Amino acid sequence: MSTKEKSSNSKDKGKKKSGKKDQLHLQLFSIHGLIRGENLELGRDADTGGQTKYVVELTKALGELPKVRQVDLFTRLVDDKRVSSDYKQEIEPLGEKSRIVRIRCGGKRYIRKELLWPHLSEFVDNVVRFNKKENITPDLLHGHYADAGYVARQLSKLLGIPYVFTGHSLGRSKKHSLSSKGMSEKQMVEKFNINERIQAEEDVLRTAAHVVVSTRHEIENQYSLYENGDKAQFTVIPPGIDVEKFYPYYYDHDSNFNKPEPYIQAREKMNGEFARFYYNKDKPLILTICRPDRRKNIQGLITAYGENKELQAIANLAVFAGIRKDIDNLDENEKEVLTEMLLLMDKYDLYGKMALPKKHNPTTEVPELFRIAANTQGVFVNSAFNEPFGITLIEAASAGVPIVGPDDGGPNDIVKNCKNGILVDTTDTKALGNAIKSILIDEEKWREYSNNGVNGVRKHYAWTAHAESFLDKVDSVIGDSKKSTVAHGVTEAPGWRFTEFDKMLITDIDDTLVGDDKALKEFIKIIEKNRDKVGFGVATGRSLELVEEILKEKKIPTPDVIISSVGTEIYYGTNLKNLSSDSGWEAHISYQWKPERIKEVLSEFDFLTPQKRDGERNFKISYNMEPNNDNLALIHQHLTENKLRYQLIYSHGAYLDILPQRASKGRAIKYLGNKWGIAPDHILVSGDSGNDYEMLYGKRLAVVVGNHSPEIESLRGNRLVYFADSNYAAGIIEGIRHYRFLEI
Repeated sequence: MSTKEKSSNSKDKGKKKSGKKDQLHLQLFSIHGLIRGENLELGRDADTGGQTKYVVELTKALGELPKVRQVDLFTRLVDDKRVSSDYKQEIEPLGEKSRIVRIRCGGKRYIRKELLWPHLSEFVDNVVRFNKKENITPDLLHGHYADAGYVARQLSKLLGIPYVFTGHSLGRSKKHSLSSKGMSEKQMVEKFNINERIQAEEDVLRTAAHVVVSTRHEIENQYSLYENGDKAQFTVIPPGIDVEKFYPYYYDHDSNFNKPEPYIQAREKMNGEFARFYYNKDKPLILTICRPDRRKNIQGLITAYGENKELQAIANLAVFAGIRKDIDNLDENEKEVLTEMLLLMDKYDLYGKMALPKKHNPTTEVPELFRIAANTQGVFVNSAFNEPFGITLIEAASAGVPIVGPDDGGPNDIVKNCKNGILVDTTDTKALGNAIKSILIDEEKWREYSNNGVNGVRKHYAWTAHAESFLDKVDSVIGDSKKSTVAHGVTEAPGWRFTEFDKMLITDIDDTLVGDDKALKEFIKIIEKNRDKVGFGVATGRSLELVEEILKEKKIPTPDVIISSVGTEIYYGTNLKNLSSDSGWEAHISYQWKPERIKEVLSEFDFLTPQKRDGERNFKISYNMEPNNDNLALIHQHLTENKLRYQLIYSHGAYLDILPQRASKGRAIKYLGNKWGIAPDHILVSGDSGNDYEMLYGKRLAVVVGNHSPEIESLRGNRLVYFADSNYAAGIIEGIRHYRFLEI
C-alpha cells in the first residue's frame, strides 16, 4: 500500500471523512481576546474588537449551510476571576452545527495577545489531542490573525489538512505606524513581539492555500509590504453582518412588526443615557462607535464638531469608545486617547451637546444605537486615519444610517457598492465636519443614502452570501491535502498515522535494536506486519544525522517518530528526506534553558572533554568523562549554586549529557503519548543503559534487553519492567511476546 493510499484510508477510518460532495467539517482558530457566543465584550480591551465578532458570526453562518456538517471555533480557555466565567466553559454551542471550543494554553489567566507567542505550540498540541479524543479529522483549517495563522500552519504541516488565513491586521503595518511615532524596534520587540509576528505572517503567506482579504486595498497597500506577498493566493471576500439584528429603522414604524423585547429594553436604556448628557436629545445624532485607539482618530471627530458651531447647533455628538469602568485602569494608549477626548470636550465646551457613555452592549444596544441615529436623521462617522474594511460602516448602513468615513481602505469598496455616504480625508477636520453637515441639512440626500445603504448591504454584505462565497472559493483545496499543502511549501504531512493507531513501540538503537543482524531482520518483519495499527519509534542519544546513518546502514524502515539527542529532539516523517521537528516539544523544553551559561560554569573542570562528533546540539551539551562519583557531585553543586535548571545523564561510564530540565527520553515519550492520546500501557519501550533509565521506569510497558548495563539493574523487580534473557533485538521480541503487545 502506498503512503498516499494509507493517508487516505487513515482519514476515512471511523471519521466520516468528507469528499467534495459530502458535508464538511471546518475548524476556525482565533486565539486571543475574549470570545463567547452572545454579549461579546467589544471594546473591553485592544484584543476584544471586531475580529472576535467576525469569527463568531462567520462560525454561525457557516454552520447554517447545508454543505457543512460541523464548524468548530477554537479559542483560548480563560479561568480568571477578573473576567466572566463564560470563558472557562470548554464547549459552548452556537447552533445545531457550530460551537466554540476553548483550549488551554499559557496558563489560566487572561493575558494580552503579545504574551501568547511562547505558548502557541502548546495550543497546537492540545488541539491535536482534542481532535483525536473526539475522533475528528477536519477538512479545512482557518486561522485568524498572525497567532492563529501560526497554529493553523503547524497543524497543516503535521496533519496534511489544507489551511486558509485571514490577517485582520498586519504586523508590518503596525511596525511602520509605531516607528512613525518614535518607538524603537527594541521596544516593539519587547512589548509586541513584532518580529516574531511578522515572521509568522511571512510563513503563512508562503504556505496558506488561500489568504482571505476583505478588499483589494489590503493586497495592494498592506500585503505588498511582505517578501512573500507575491507568493500568496489571495481571495477577496467582503465580510458579512447579521441583517436580522441590524434591521432598518423604519421596521419600528410598521404596526405589524413585533420589535424584540431586548431591543425595546436597549432603546429605553440608551435614551436614558442620552438624557444624562444632552440639553436637547431630539436633535439629529452624529454617532461613532470604536475602540479608544489613536488610529481611530476620535480626537479628529471631536475637533471637527467642536470647531463647527453650525454643526453643534444642528446635531448632538455621541462617542462610544469601548467599555470602561475607570480610565486609570486602562492601558496607556487607551488612557491617553480617553483623556484627550475629555480635554477636547472641555476645550470646546461641548457639555450638553456631546455624550461619552462608559459602556454599551454590542449584541442589543449597538444595533439599537444605529436605529436611534437613523430615527433622528443622523449620521454615522468612522473617522479613522485608515480602515482596512470598516464593519461598523455596513452595520450602520444596514440600519439605514448614512455614513461618513475615511477615503482610504475598505470604505471605498463599501461606498462603491452601496452609494450610501461620503468619504473624506479624515485628517482634515474642516472637511470632515463639512461632509457630516452636508448630509444632515439635505433631507433628500439623507434619504437616498439611507435607502441605498439598506439595499446595498443586503445585496453585498449578508453573512449567508459571505459564507457561501467562502466555501465556493476554498472548494478547490478541500479533499486534496497534497495539492493544498505541498504546492504551497509544506512537505507531506507526517502526523496522519498518529490519528489511526493507539499503540506505540519505541526502542533505543545502540546495543538494543542493533547488535544482532539476524534478530534485527526478524524484528523488522514484525514491525512491517503490524505497521498499520502500531506506531514505531526510536529513542536514542544519537543526533539525527547519526540516526539516519544507522537506519540506512542496517536497512531499518523509517520510524514514525525519532526521539534523538537523548530526548531533546522529536522528528516525524514518512521517509528520511522528509522529516519535520515537533515545535511543541522544542517550546516546552526551552524553558529556563541557558546552554552558554552552563558551558561557562563547567569550563573550569579539566576532567570534562567536549564530545566532538555528536556532542553539542541546541538542547544538549555532551562531554566525555571518566567514572567518578565525586566529579558528578561537583558538577551538580556548581550548576545548582549558579541557579541553572538542567537534567544530567551519565551513561556507559563514559558519556555525560546535560539537557534542559524538562527533557529526557522518558519525558519525550510521555509528551508524545499525551499529544496523540496514547495511554501509557499502550506504549512499549526497550533499552539497555543509563540514558534509557527514565523511559524504562514508569507506567509504560518496558523491556530491558539481556545485554544491558549494570547501571539499570535497580529496575529489576518492577512489575512493568521485563528483563529479557535474549540480547539486542531478540530481547525486544522476547518482551513483545511477554506482554502480548503485537501479533508475531
